[in-house]
Amino acid sequence: MDSDFLRKLSADEKKALIEDLWEIQKGLCFITEQPIDLKLHKNDLDIDHIVPRKLGGKDDKSNFALTFASANRSKQASDLKLARILYRYQKIKNEIDEKEDRNPNLNDLFVKNNGSKFEMSFTQTVNSIKFSPSAIGRNEIIELPVYQDNLSSIDYFFTCLPIEFLFHDEVINPRSIGDNISKLVNEFYNGNPQLHISLAWIDTTAESTKIRIFDGQHKAAAQILLGVREIPVRVFINPDKDKLIGTNFRAGTVLRQIAFDKSVQRHLGNTLYKDRVERYQKELELDADNLNFSEKELINYFKGESREMKRYILDAIRDGITRNPDNKLTEFIDFGGRGKEKPLSYSTIEKTFYSFFIYQEALDTPISYRLEEGRNPRELEKSQILELMNIIAEEIYHNKFDLDLGTYQIENKIQKGERIDIDHIKAFRMSKEEIIYTWLKFIEQIAYNYFTMQGKPVAKEKLFQYEFETALWNNIRTFIKNLGNLPLWVNNELSSTVFGGKQNYNFWQNIFETGKSSQGVKVLAQPLNLIEMIKPLS
Repeated sequence: MDSDFLRKLSADEKKALIEDLWEIQKGLCFITEQPIDLKLHKNDLDIDHIVPRKLGGKDDKSNFALTFASANRSKQASDLKLARILYRYQKIKNEIDEKEDRNPNLNDLFVKNNGSKFEMSFTQTVNSIKFSPSAIGRNEIIELPVYQDNLSSIDYFFTCLPIEFLFHDEVINPRSIGDNISKLVNEFYNGNPQLHISLAWIDTTAESTKIRIFDGQHKAAAQILLGVREIPVRVFINPDKDKLIGTNFRAGTVLRQIAFDKSVQRHLGNTLYKDRVERYQKELELDADNLNFSEKELINYFKGESREMKRYILDAIRDGITRNPDNKLTEFIDFGGRGKEKPLSYSTIEKTFYSFFIYQEALDTPISYRLEEGRNPRELEKSQILELMNIIAEEIYHNKFDLDLGTYQIENKIQKGERIDIDHIKAFRMSKEEIIYTWLKFIEQIAYNYFTMQGKPVAKEKLFQYEFETALWNNIRTFIKNLGNLPLWVNNELSSTVFGGKQNYNFWQNIFETGKSSQGVKVLAQPLNLIEMIKPLS
């Protein structure tokens, strides 16, 4: 740290400064707010400027803080006040990830900051709306003008509301808080204005209503992290909720106004699918448990949005597998893109498992057909894709892939001679998109050949809608085990050639077919033989 003041201090003066800062900070690290023991931590402490000198901070005692050296040197911001705020968020993120294996959302930040506590009552006239935040001791009646959107005809008003009355709508917008929140926090911390306000909705037909934010949650989250207790919002009054869901869905897909990751898009599609099923039942006066209609009938009924309906159906299938609590593979999937911790991206899952094994056309089989016994074609398809994912998780990733080590520059580390656990290297390499794409196709071939050898005529595009026998599952598990035992996955000499860069699918298909790369590099002792690969090791 650049400090003329500190350089001039004697050892005793520096020790006294540390003790003074420790007293001022009540014995806590300025960044992590964890206890400092001056004796136990004496060699692990830093004194740093709270406001950096380059940002106008003074080089004197009033601008110094005592921190753990590790926290100070890994901080996300040079300003220590901002670093402390970002550390608090990281702590929340870590707690939620450890307990629930997910990223935090706006609701988590509301709850952590004593928000999302009270519903509110509203009275509306033609031109105005009234409410009172009396639940928090503010008994004034607030009256605001009501506007109407000229195109959608939805009424709305603008206001600034205490976070005690605000909730996150996880149905319309199930997005979690992204890692780029730190940039937004930094932007607001430096005094820059919030250019777009959050969007919320209320239902004034009820005696009291939650004020649900469904858009702009990152801006609201950044404000909350900075200690703001009132959030500016545009509130829609009694909107068609289905219209909001559809608009938000299109904003992240067709219009691409919002950076929705694909898994969130699928979840929204699933929500829209469920809504269409409920509308179909209501409009045809069917009981809620009456599912004696098919996907094709739904598409024909909502013929004005037939393309969208097909997408909603497929999204519901994907989402049902992805969010199944028994899915053991999700622990190893990065849902926000290709990160540095987890071996698989959600995009890879879509291009492989879901692209290969989900039948892409609507079914004319009733949704209720053999549903309770789990033999409905779609339910069987979902459960068997889930079973395949779980086998792969057990054989390749669980207790083998080190999430702390992750995926960052693994091949570079190997080339530098760093020692990395063999199971981790194997899992990392087998997870590369072009590689997993190739060997999952072999599993498809093994399953199809099994039915053929049994004399059963099956449609390959509907493969997972036919029940897999135990013997077939054993073949698949044995194939994955034998594939993982191939020496190429742990051959360090292939690090800069075969595994050194991104290859295409044909590159790996050629290796498994011939044993050599397209450049003639010998990779396998012999070409892959699928019959031998499903035989248990002796």
